[in-house]
Amino acid sequence: MRQELIKFNATLRSKRTDLPELQAGDVVKIYRNIKEGGKERKQMFQGMVIAVKGGQSSSPVVTVRKVSSGVGVELVLPLLSAQIDQIELVKRTKARRGKLYYVRTKSAKVIGKKLKEVAFEIGKAGKEVKDVVKEVKEAAQAEAVTAGETPKADQ
Repeated sequence: MRQELIKFNATLRSKRTDLPELQAGDVVKIYRNIKEGGKERKQMFQGMVIAVKGGQSSSPVVTVRKVSSGVGVELVLPLLSAQIDQIELVKRTKARRGKLYYVRTKSAKVIGKKLKEVAFEIGKAGKEVKDVVKEVKEAAQAEAVTAGETPKADQ
């Protein structure tokens, strides 16, 4: 019975292949389909993921938070909801906790110090942005040397 349930949940999750792997600390843009009267439109909500619950269940839930005009706004959505048109990953940060509920009581300045930004390109996942920038500069200098040019000094 348990194996059948796991297979059922996996088939439900496999229907939405366009959703990125989310973790606490990510900054995402969620595009939702909103119906008002007879019209339908898309609405974008950008914020930080503070929790992802039910990772292996048939309906994982994500909690996204943003501060708008000094007021904290949270959106709790099932990832497999028909409301969600797409989810775009804007920035990935390295958080030391799985759930970031403490963010509700902190200011943006304090949160920025706590979370480190990391690159999320394929093949460079897990590295800090500074390291990726350094690698790109070194590669450009090496390319300039092989081309016979004098490398530019760091500015």
